[in-house]
Amino acid sequence: MGEINGVVAGKQCYPAAAMEMEVSAELGHTAGSKLYDDDGRLKRTGTMWTASAHIITAVIGSGVLSLGWAIAQLGWVAGPAVMLLFSILTYYTSALLADCYRSGDESTGKRNYTYMDAVNANLSLRVLAVRYIVGVAIGYTIAASISMLAIKRANCFHVKGHGDPCNISSTPYMIIFGVVEIFFSQIPDFDQISWLSMLAAVMSFTYSTIGLGLGIVQVVANKGVQGSLTGISIGVVTPIDKVWRSLQAFGDIAFAYSYSLILIEIQDTIRAPPPSEAKVMRRATVVSVAVTTLFYMLCGCMGYAAFGDNAPGNLLTGFGFYEPFWLLDIANAAIVIHLIGAYQVYCQPLFAFVEKWAQQRWSKSWYITKDIDVPLSFSSSGAGRCYKVNLFRLTWRSAFVVVTTVVSMLLPFFNDVVGLLGALGFWPLTVYFPVEMYIVQKRIPKWSTRWVCLQLLSLACLIITVASATGSVAGIMSDLKVYKPFATAY
Repeated sequence: MGEINGVVAGKQCYPAAAMEMEVSAELGHTAGSKLYDDDGRLKRTGTMWTASAHIITAVIGSGVLSLGWAIAQLGWVAGPAVMLLFSILTYYTSALLADCYRSGDESTGKRNYTYMDAVNANLSLRVLAVRYIVGVAIGYTIAASISMLAIKRANCFHVKGHGDPCNISSTPYMIIFGVVEIFFSQIPDFDQISWLSMLAAVMSFTYSTIGLGLGIVQVVANKGVQGSLTGISIGVVTPIDKVWRSLQAFGDIAFAYSYSLILIEIQDTIRAPPPSEAKVMRRATVVSVAVTTLFYMLCGCMGYAAFGDNAPGNLLTGFGFYEPFWLLDIANAAIVIHLIGAYQVYCQPLFAFVEKWAQQRWSKSWYITKDIDVPLSFSSSGAGRCYKVNLFRLTWRSAFVVVTTVVSMLLPFFNDVVGLLGALGFWPLTVYFPVEMYIVQKRIPKWSTRWVCLQLLSLACLIITVASATGSVAGIMSDLKVYKPFATAY
C-alpha cells in the first residue's frame, strides 16, 4: 500500500481529527478545548433539526406503505384511532427515555452513549437488541428490493399492458441493495451520517407525498370514498383470518412508529448543554412524531379510501396504481434511497457496540485495533487528509450485510415480516425498558400512583405485543406453505 507510519509515497498523511488538533495547537489551548466535550470526545454539533431529521428518517420508512392495508383490516373507526394511540405512546415513552440519557442530573450527569449503556446504567442489566436490529435490516432489504422490482414491473406493465404478469425475481435487487449497504456501512461513526439521514428524510417525504397524491386522484376517479367502519368483512375473509389480520395490523402500525432503540444514539449527537440534551430531544420528538403522524394519517387513510378492502399490502408496489408509470418509478426510487439511509441509522449503533466490545476484549489484536491510513487528498505542503480503514470493521460489517441479505432472500414477505418486527420490538424496546429506566432515574416510589400507572401502561402494551406477534406468525406460516425460496417473485 506504500504506507509506513502515516507516510504515503513520500507525503505526510493526517487523519482529519489530527489536522484539527494541529491547527488548535497553533492557535492555543483555548481553541483546542472547543474541539472536545467534557468527556474528552469530539464536540457534538447536533441540533433539534438534525435530531428531527434522524428521527424522521428512522420513523417514516417502509412501514408507511402498509398503513392503507392496516386500516383496511381495522376500518375507519379503529384504524385511525390505533394510529393516534401509537403516536401518543411513542411520544410519551420517548420523553421518558430522553430523560435517561444522562445518569443523575439531566445537564451534568454521566452520559450514556447508547440505548444499551442507558439500560445498564439504570437497571444494572446488559441488553443487546441484536435480533431486532437484524430484523430491521432484513425488513429494509426486503422493502428496498420490492421497490426496485416495482420500478421494473411498472415499466413492464406500461409496455406490455396490465394483463401481463411481468413476473420478475426480487433476488438480484436484494443483492444490489446489499452491495450498496456494504459500501455505506464503512462510514465509521453514527455522527458522520447526518447528510445521509437528511437526504433520506427528504426522500421519505417525496414518496409519501406521491402516494398521497395518487390516493387522492384515485378517490376522485372512484367518485367517492371506499371502505367501511369495521374494515374488511367476514365473508370476504374467514372469521379467524379477520382476527389474525387485525392483530397483524397492530404490528404493522407499531413497526411504523418504532425508533426507541436508536433514540439515545440520536440524542448523543446533540450539542452540549445548555439547554440540556433531554429538553432538545423532547422538542425534536414532538416535531418528528407530529409530522410522521400527519403523514401516516394522510397516506394510510387515503390508501384505504382509494381501494377499500382491496388496499394492497404495499401502497406503491402492490399495483393498485399503474399510471403514470414514471411517477411510480420516482416514488419507488425515493423509497430505495430512503431505506439506504434508514438501514445505516439503525445499524450504525450496533456496529459501534460490537466494535467497542471487541476492542475491549482483544485490545492487543492488530486485526481489531489497527487503523490503516488511506490518503484521500494532499495539499501543496505535502500533507493531506486520510480515511482510516480498520480490517475488523471492514470484514464484520460486510459480513453482517451479507447475512441479512441472504436471510431476506429466504423470507420476502413484506407485511408479515413488518408486523412481526413491530410486535417484537414494541413492548421491550419502546415501553418496558424506557418505563423501568425512568422509574429508577426519577426514583419513583414503588406502589405510588405514578408507579402503578406506568406498570399498567407497560402491561397493556405487553398484551398488544403478544397479540400482534401471534397474528404476524400466523401470516408467515400461511405464506411459507406456498413460497419457494429464490423463485420468481409475484
